[in-house]
Amino acid sequence: MSEHDIELYARLQAKDKRALEILYDRYEKLLFSFAYRMTGRRDLSEEIVQDVFLKLWTKPGIYDDTKGKFSSWILTVTRYAAIDCLRKKDDNHVELEDRDALKSSGPSVEEVAEWKEKRHEIRTAINQLAEEQKQIVELFYFKGLSQQKIADTFEIPLGTVKGRIRLALKHLHKKIGGIKEGRDHSYDRT
Repeated sequence: MSEHDIELYARLQAKDKRALEILYDRYEKLLFSFAYRMTGRRDLSEEIVQDVFLKLWTKPGIYDDTKGKFSSWILTVTRYAAIDCLRKKDDNHVELEDRDALKSSGPSVEEVAEWKEKRHEIRTAINQLAEEQKQIVELFYFKGLSQQKIADTFEIPLGTVKGRIRLALKHLHKKIGGIKEGRDHSYDRT
């Protein structure tokens, strides 16, 4: 199925409307469900899905098949579109819950299992961050707050927020790599 998505994406890049229709039919429900879980609003979710497919049509070459599956990539694009939409609507208080948005749609069993495994790895790694890093990661990635909003909330400089996010991502990268390789080294929280 993944190769078929890649072929459709290549056709889409050549402005093949039928390829866009096939990809839309294949992913619309999944993306809508995912966006709805993030926003809790049907109107915003419809707008987000439309935005994602508009980007696919108008921005050539944004997907790179060497960096992962098309389905994972399009979900990431949807996540960012949802965050952007919420920010535009000034709905930063809406919690972007870390739930499995794939259950009610039609991905393969392998894709669902892979998503759950990755989610578990990420959650495990986040729980091992220093408390201030954990809070900022939660607010930035799961609640969609801007770095400036986080700085204002904690009354700390914007540079401190950016530094904590960078440090947290560095630690998460190490930790997730260790989980994948079956290692679980003690974690430096400094």
